[in-house]
Amino acid sequence: MIRSAPARKRIALVAHDAKKEDLIAWALGHRSELARHDLCATGTTGGLLHDRLGLDVFRYRSGPLGGDLQIGAAIAEGRIDMLIFFWDPLAAQPHDPDVKALLRIAAVCDLPVACNRSTADYLLSSPMISAGYDS
Repeated sequence: MIRSAPARKRIALVAHDAKKEDLIAWALGHRSELARHDLCATGTTGGLLHDRLGLDVFRYRSGPLGGDLQIGAAIAEGRIDMLIFFWDPLAAQPHDPDVKALLRIAAVCDLPVACNRSTADYLLSSPMISAGYDS
């Protein structure tokens, strides 16, 4: 599957409850770069990002209410170019099958994915973040 990502990326931001503050802190540090892109997120995370960063964030449903699956569908349809997902590997999630499905479709679609702060830093600081990209 060939994917084309425009210079203005469509970035999905997701965080489990125990990682929401980590994602917000990371996003505050990268606010100026994130402002150059189109952002979407699951419900609660999207509300926090909007309130704390003052940026427009399209909000899907909360993760346990289908938001992870909605983002997965958007990835499969080519409407998301990057996934930043701060997930908690040590906490059981009631919607774990949805989480696994989201990560699986991102891998199948060859989408750049960051699951922690250091990888997210690498993705956002890459010269490719502000250029078109064909995989």
